[in-house]
Amino acid sequence: MSTTTDVRSAPQAPASSLAASAAFRRFAVVMGVTTPIIYVICEMQNWPLFTYHPGTNRIDLGYSAAVRDQGPAMHWYGWMALTIIGSAILGLIAAFLPDRIVRRIPLSLTWIVPLAAVPVLIYALRFFWRW
Repeated sequence: MSTTTDVRSAPQAPASSLAASAAFRRFAVVMGVTTPIIYVICEMQNWPLFTYHPGTNRIDLGYSAAVRDQGPAMHWYGWMALTIIGSAILGLIAAFLPDRIVRRIPLSLTWIVPLAAVPVLIYALRFFWRW
């Protein structure tokens, strides 16, 4: 009786995944850098794509104030939608740019920009931190 196991793997296709693509790398870097920037702009300027009113289950395009006796107006969903659309468009534009142009964007910005956005958002939301 033998204790060895015959392990045979099926022939594998060449490694051509989306993550290995240079265009996807450019898309991901630009989207990662622009997402916090666009979100901070949308939040501070109060530019939601739409406003959701959960009390009445109503959606209004753009900014809409809360209606008396109908609950709060939720802008966060609209900010996020506008942020994702905006940063995806910029990422798609970057995916088609030449590699030499996008290589000038330091990868460290993918973590520096979100960290820099946190104090700005804390300051912008100071209204909610009052006692």
